[in-house]
Amino acid sequence: MKHLRNLMIAGLLSVILLTACAPQAAAPTQSSVQEPVVLNVMTHDSFAISEEVIAAFEAENNVKITFLPSGDTGAALNRAILTKGSPQADIFYGVDNTFLSRALSEEIFEAYASPSLKDVPDSFRLDSGNFALPVDFGDVCINYDKAYFADKGLAVPGGLADLLKPEYKGLLAVENPATSSPGLAFLMASIAEFGEDGYLEFWQGLRENDVVVVNDWETAYYANFSASSGKGDQPMVVSYGSSPPAEVIFAEVTPDDAPTASIVAANTCFRQIEFVGILKGTQQRAMAEKFVDYMLSKTFQEDLPMQMFVFPVNSQAQLPEAFELFAQIPEQPATLDSALIAEKREAWVDAWTDTVLR
Repeated sequence: MKHLRNLMIAGLLSVILLTACAPQAAAPTQSSVQEPVVLNVMTHDSFAISEEVIAAFEAENNVKITFLPSGDTGAALNRAILTKGSPQADIFYGVDNTFLSRALSEEIFEAYASPSLKDVPDSFRLDSGNFALPVDFGDVCINYDKAYFADKGLAVPGGLADLLKPEYKGLLAVENPATSSPGLAFLMASIAEFGEDGYLEFWQGLRENDVVVVNDWETAYYANFSASSGKGDQPMVVSYGSSPPAEVIFAEVTPDDAPTASIVAANTCFRQIEFVGILKGTQQRAMAEKFVDYMLSKTFQEDLPMQMFVFPVNSQAQLPEAFELFAQIPEQPATLDSALIAEKREAWVDAWTDTVLR
């Protein structure tokens, strides 16, 4: 018995010695763990997306997304153009259809036909070369105070021409197109509706009908508009098609109905479409393609409305309930060719200034 026990112990020692002498797998070191790729995305200052949406992409692709806010749309585009020989980012998001022609003529993007474009309607795909791919859209419309019109028994204007009628004298607040993006968009709507030969006559008529002009959207909406502050004198204001659902979403007590609505007759709302492009010279082309695909995916697209109060271009994306209930999307938004805008923008604004402010 004692002999058997000695044999077992000897065998066990042999196993231990063999195990100790066997080659061991190297423990992972910090240097053997692949560092994430860094992808730089230049945006305008209004860009926003949920942290968890970005984190999911980063985790799946071993990448770190760094966003570079670069001013408003015009300033961000200028930065991209000035650095196109040595781009500061891999992707640029935020150029819209009022600046698209300039971005394309400067050749700052590399073409990419994302497979996700299959879910994007042709009406948003303004660049047939796929250098700039649509991501979202929004409509600049006249919003009106529903209670004011109901209390006064006043009909809501049926289109831009109706704004010249005496019953609407002094009831509209607009933004200066030289200093405000929605102000510029509303000017574009008037040009789309009345043409280059007729838009100044329309604005002269608005001036005679006591249109109120302010420098920025915040002043127009929160100081002049009667529905937002309850103290403004104008029951109509140039704002966004997403403003009515925003009134519900941000209300201290959720109302049963939005207090505002949009006038969405033909050519009363100007459609702004925002695009993304892969910057020429990127060293992360493959990852840039993946992120562009992701921006067009349902996950990313369905996050946009509550982050930036814009609408997704992916036809499969679902809108938040408040958007479904209270947002109005015009069937015939005002549009102008991006090349025409690039050519005439400054002249149009100068002519508007001479007509309305001087």
